[in-house]
Amino acid sequence: MEDQELLPYLFRTEYRKMIAVLCQLFGIAHIETAEDIVSDTFLSATELWSQQGIPPNPTAWLYTVAKRRTLNLIKRDQLFAKKISPEIKKNSSDMTEMDIDLSDQRIHDSQLAMIFTVCNPGIPEEAQVALALNLLCGFGAQEIADAFLTNKDVIYKRLQRAKDKLKADQIPIIPPSAGAVNSRLDTVLTTLYLLFSEGYYSTSQDTTLRKDLCLEAMRLCYLLVSHPPTALPAVHALLSLMCFHASRFEARADQQGGMILYEDQDTKLWDQDLIAKGTYYLNEGAQGGVLTKYHLEAGIAYWHTHKEDSREKWEQILHLYDQLVVLESSPMAALNRILALSKVMGNAAAIEAAALLSLKDNHFYYALLGHLYTPLDRTQAMVHFRKALSLAVTVADKDTIRKKML
Repeated sequence: MEDQELLPYLFRTEYRKMIAVLCQLFGIAHIETAEDIVSDTFLSATELWSQQGIPPNPTAWLYTVAKRRTLNLIKRDQLFAKKISPEIKKNSSDMTEMDIDLSDQRIHDSQLAMIFTVCNPGIPEEAQVALALNLLCGFGAQEIADAFLTNKDVIYKRLQRAKDKLKADQIPIIPPSAGAVNSRLDTVLTTLYLLFSEGYYSTSQDTTLRKDLCLEAMRLCYLLVSHPPTALPAVHALLSLMCFHASRFEARADQQGGMILYEDQDTKLWDQDLIAKGTYYLNEGAQGGVLTKYHLEAGIAYWHTHKEDSREKWEQILHLYDQLVVLESSPMAALNRILALSKVMGNAAAIEAAALLSLKDNHFYYALLGHLYTPLDRTQAMVHFRKALSLAVTVADKDTIRKKML
């Protein structure tokens, strides 16, 4: 890795670890203090490394400086000492001997605790995702604003309101109890699902795919399956879904970043290791007799790793979509079911079924109609493609529709 790439890389990988440990040490009311310490640590690294060169072990250097700053703050800052130190002292009989534990195990436990703290049902869903990106993934306000197609001020306010809510409710940052796992796991998984989806179906920066968001969601999901109390069927199923989708990352976009449709993808670029992992986690998720939308979507994604256009494949996919729209209907699930229906029953039957959907402002709806009409009525197909083009927002979606019109 080039020297100029090292610090941004370390910020991405280490910021979140130090934040999690310090937040758990200080408590939720002092998130900003943890953020200040870690940000100052990276600022020092920026200044000193440019003058003195990169130390032999950069990560250890960052951890050492962060620990030193934390201990100095605890000892010297009177306000901090009054408000926070008493709580910390309860767990440390001798302040001079106190150590800030940044071991792998402590980082793992702290990040797990932070996931369940951030994904608190008391704050809005979009704020949970923003806070997860900020505290668990180390994303800055501008990056989050890009992901949400909004501006930085909106994200600042969203993050601040979420933090204020957690402080007001005095939410402890502790490893999740069995009760917390039961009551909050759905929210945690929804946040990770949204985070992955934002990357996989990226609408920001006119990019087809944001791997960084997807990989962060997968990392956090790995964290959950590696912890026995949270290694539950729904978690395995969600990780399976992510693995299957991630297996086609390299085949899904061209060198210019444009989307390559499924039927045009080069299967040699599909990652067989990730497909194998997806299959493993899907089998793990099948243990326990629980069926969630993640199981059904993972099953659909599994069949999409079979490029052969067999009748069995599409009958299985249609069957899974039939269950999915009953369990948890969504516009995208309904549209994708129509496509599967066309593969099994033919385009005319699919057009008839599509007419029953109320998605008149959805460009995917008109793009699907254009696709279905193409072999039957070219004039009608073009009418629907033009409507889809007028409703599409991103450059990638517009380009995809234009290719269909050729």
